[in-house]
Amino acid sequence: MKTNKVNNVTFTNAGNIGTGLKVASKIIGIQEGGAGLSNIRFIQDSATGLIPKAVFARSKADLGENTFLELSESILVYYFPTILGENIFRKLYSKKLPNNLKKNISTPAYELLKSNNLSDNKKLLPVKAALALSAFAIPLFEYTLNYFKNLMTLKVFKQADFENIANLNKNKNNDKKQAEKVERSAKKHIALAAGIYSGCLALSGILIKKGANSKFLQNLSELILAPGTKFFKNNKKKTDFFNKYLSIDFANNSGKLALSRGQLTSCVLVGGAGYFGASKDRGKQNFLETLFRYPIVGFYIICGNELLEKGFRKFLYKRGKCKELINENLEVPKLKDLAEISKKYGKEANSMYKKLLKQKVLIAGLPLLFGIGVMGFFIAGTSNLFTKLRYNREQNQKQKSIKK
Repeated sequence: MKTNKVNNVTFTNAGNIGTGLKVASKIIGIQEGGAGLSNIRFIQDSATGLIPKAVFARSKADLGENTFLELSESILVYYFPTILGENIFRKLYSKKLPNNLKKNISTPAYELLKSNNLSDNKKLLPVKAALALSAFAIPLFEYTLNYFKNLMTLKVFKQADFENIANLNKNKNNDKKQAEKVERSAKKHIALAAGIYSGCLALSGILIKKGANSKFLQNLSELILAPGTKFFKNNKKKTDFFNKYLSIDFANNSGKLALSRGQLTSCVLVGGAGYFGASKDRGKQNFLETLFRYPIVGFYIICGNELLEKGFRKFLYKRGKCKELINENLEVPKLKDLAEISKKYGKEANSMYKKLLKQKVLIAGLPLLFGIGVMGFFIAGTSNLFTKLRYNREQNQKQKSIKK
């Protein structure tokens, strides 16, 4: 009898889980892997950002700049923190650390502070803060991407006015002064980001050289790495919140530096300034479209997806669904643990594994589909529609005022 192996579980033909479940389990495996936050967020952003915008593209320029922006920022935000932190700056900055401390570089600062090992933390925290500041190139480059996008559209498509790019103005009049303004602003803000990053690198160098012997630099390191612990030691809820979302420390991926939730937040907030600034340069309609879309998408990227997943688990648990997987704390076993759980059911192990896998796919898959459908296609479609309605209303008002 033919066998079929999926996720290290062997099935007979009778227990074949099917192609759909195989593909879904692979996606979940990516999500729960060591670089899960980076990998799954790259997939989510491509599905919720690039594909809907490509479908609703209003011109070649609109398609070109959205493709450039979505792909470049996803690769930048989700993979470059590890490249810069783990592969470049960790090796550079940890050279002078004792061998017994080098392995603790990946341990989050809030955990190091809990240990209260003052002598080790004096050496480790400044190095970790230097690493975090060096990786701040990511949100700063994210800030510049919209200005690079404006320059690309200007050079490749000869367009600087959003009304032309969005195919709102059918006359497509090119204003040279507008083009010059967009180009000047883009170059100025790119230079500004480069200057700020130079300051980050300079401060990193000071932290590496003098951090272990300076009380001020140690306090600064704690502020950068664990703001919740620094300001809210007696309030666990606030401590956890600020450490999770406002720390630019790296996450720990089995001893390696990986993208953290706080770094993701910094990219959304700093990158948002670039989104609004670059859109304002190209006209009122571009700014208003960004104002409608970005806060919703930004919130979803930072924590909306996580809140949706928790809410969905709570909904299922209260109704007695997926009871084999969801416990009273709304926790769900990882994919790699399903095989071990199913073994407890003896001869029914294969069929139970299939049932558990279906539940796992439901719990993880529905929020992902919501993100693609609502945060992707719905937001992209309504954003374009509202921009067109605003523009048409504005033009009608202008016509009425001329007639008067």
